[in-house]
Amino acid sequence: MPKLTFIDRDGNRHEVEAPVGLSVLEIAHRNQIDLEGACEGSLACSTCHVVVDPEDYERLSEASEDEEDMLDLAFGLTATSRLGCQIIMTEELDGLKVSLPTGSRNMMAG
Repeated sequence: MPKLTFIDRDGNRHEVEAPVGLSVLEIAHRNQIDLEGACEGSLACSTCHVVVDPEDYERLSEASEDEEDMLDLAFGLTATSRLGCQIIMTEELDGLKVSLPTGSRNMMAG
């Protein structure tokens, strides 16, 4: 099974099993990783924003226009930022590393 490494806000590494077909957001939730996902993966917020390791970024499929629009609202945006709900694990993504940004901006919280 593919592996995925989360680097939390304190710099700690968490290597977890990453079932093919699940999103990075779903994998985070299954492993008690603190990645919010306020809209539950419906591409309506940016709270599942992750920073993909630059070495891994090119392995991902290109972000959709809708994802790019949501990323514009993300806190701490970087050149390798993506939404965790939009990265779907494949065998080819085995070893993917993503970091959690230091904060998030939840536009859905009132």
